[in-house]
Amino acid sequence: MPTTRYRSLFRTPEFTPLFLGAAAHNAGGTVGGLALGTLVYRSTGSPLLSALSMFGPSLAQVLGATFLLSGADRLPPRTTLAAISLVFAVATAGLALPGLPAGALLTVVLLLGLVAALGGGVRWGLLNEILAKDGYLPGRSLFNMASGLVQIAGYATGGALLAAVSPRVCLLLAAGLYLTAALALRLGLTARPPRAAGRPSAAATWRTNALLWSSRPRRLTYLGLWVPNGLVVGCESLYVPYAPGSAGTLFACAALGMLAGDVTVGRLLPPAVRARAATPLLLLLATPYLLFALHPPLGLAAGCAAVASVGFGASLVQQERLMKLTPDELSGHALGLHSAGMLTMQGVGAALAGSVAQLTSPARAMTLLAGASLAVTLALATAARRERTAPAAPVPAAR
Repeated sequence: MPTTRYRSLFRTPEFTPLFLGAAAHNAGGTVGGLALGTLVYRSTGSPLLSALSMFGPSLAQVLGATFLLSGADRLPPRTTLAAISLVFAVATAGLALPGLPAGALLTVVLLLGLVAALGGGVRWGLLNEILAKDGYLPGRSLFNMASGLVQIAGYATGGALLAAVSPRVCLLLAAGLYLTAALALRLGLTARPPRAAGRPSAAATWRTNALLWSSRPRRLTYLGLWVPNGLVVGCESLYVPYAPGSAGTLFACAALGMLAGDVTVGRLLPPAVRARAATPLLLLLATPYLLFALHPPLGLAAGCAAVASVGFGASLVQQERLMKLTPDELSGHALGLHSAGMLTMQGVGAALAGSVAQLTSPARAMTLLAGASLAVTLALATAARRERTAPAAPVPAAR
């Protein structure tokens, strides 16, 4: 990719405010998630509850994908994105209130996950709309790179803050970041009409989900985006109980690896190589976590996390394929289904990892989930080889 390609994206109208709003929202999620996971673990001592507090919102994504996703193409993007960040700001400030029981905290977190399911579809559908046809992959790559940088800075800063102030103070800082995102989106984006006609409804969501799921190549692509990724995020959800005083270091190193993977896929790999890179990257995503069976010290564990997270670059390859199989008027819904399904599986992975760690140990749970991710990747690669190379026919537009 030419060196100027990323710079040219910022000359595209609305790209910059969407980019900055997403970065501020991600920063709020990074600082707030680490603070909440630490708060819950300190108060309960439970690896399961700590993992759910950080990744539990992802479990609610399945409800959003079932009932709300039709709004991804049927709601005005600017108002919807700004409102979602505002809801996160208010709710995160509420999580900082003293005396809230763990059950109340998890309830609020799950409700935020339900709201976030809609946000992914709106954001990525708008990105696909404002960029040229060949611009989605470099644009999404740049978003992912920014997310990696934000996570590196956010987890490092969050870890330092948690050593100096209480988790509740960090939650208030996260609320401020969400509010900043809401303002950037509301003031920076223009008032665009929805991409599709009709009112959002559960029936429209189910109908479009069925259309998207009707093609076997799309099904395999969705499963590849969701399951191996989710199981490895289950490994990440155990960083706090694995290294209670140094979880921020592990998260930051994982974010650094993810950044390296996005740069490699988005800028360095030629199209012919990139098209074949998904399976090797997914294998890389899980393999280093097998070493956690040896209970590695912090330095080696951080290196494993960084190397493994390079494999998250596989999602760019898979999303590019998904867009080739999807008509433009369903792009927001299709990308929202990808985002919601991926985050749902991340929540499932966190819950599964926490449950196994509760019965065994965090290190053993990481090893088991990494092995399961490798098995799923190999099974999906075998199934994909049996498919015809020709892309599936596009689905008809949803009414």
